[in-house]
Amino acid sequence: MLNQEVYELNRNAPFECLHGDSLRLLQQLPDNSFDAVITDPPYSSGGMTHGQRTSAPEQKYLNNANSKYPTFVGDNKDVRSWQFWSTLWMSECLRVCKPGGYILSFTDWRMLPSTTDVLQASGFIWRGVIAWDKTNSSRAPHKGYFRHQCEYVVWGTKGAAIKAHWGGPWPGCISERVKPKEKFHMTGKPVPVMRHLVQCVPPGGKILDPFMGSGSTGVAALLEDREFVGIEMSDEYFAISTARLNETLDNRR
Repeated sequence: MLNQEVYELNRNAPFECLHGDSLRLLQQLPDNSFDAVITDPPYSSGGMTHGQRTSAPEQKYLNNANSKYPTFVGDNKDVRSWQFWSTLWMSECLRVCKPGGYILSFTDWRMLPSTTDVLQASGFIWRGVIAWDKTNSSRAPHKGYFRHQCEYVVWGTKGAAIKAHWGGPWPGCISERVKPKEKFHMTGKPVPVMRHLVQCVPPGGKILDPFMGSGSTGVAALLEDREFVGIEMSDEYFAISTARLNETLDNRR
């Protein structure tokens, strides 16, 4: 049974929100219960030196210590620690996914090799990489750089990739710009991107996000008539995501 102190369920809604550490709460979820895990975990990226990698997220990703967004934890691990931790939570995701279920995990160019290694170490079959093109609106440090225009989604399946009867094949490259006014999290992903990704789940299927953040995966799931379970440790982001999910559901009715 889930610890009721960290469990919040809207019994009139197709979503559940769990408040606490993702690894501990994943261990309490039942086997073979989700059609997909679609998530944006902490990358522990953002620099090439120890000092850069262990600085606060708002300094790494926004160059701003006075960010309007709440900060988040878990983004200052070295590569080995990140790989060990990621293998633990991703192995739990393998257990809770149904046979043929998907995992889709965001990463950036620095952590792409480690993410593909972790996905395979946890027992998923690596199937490919989806590119998210953030368009020419994305930034670069100065004119001597190519733009940091893409982030990536490493994806795989639990066993065989089952032929979808509800759609597909889906795009391997998604082009959507980041609109700052629509962000609720400093590294939040646009809902249109997430609406593309949730298509791998059949209508009415269930999606898990162990790092819910501001709830964009869940918003996309509800808009596309999928069910959703999200886990979030931060008090601030748990409140933001549950409010967004309830608002999305109200507007959908």
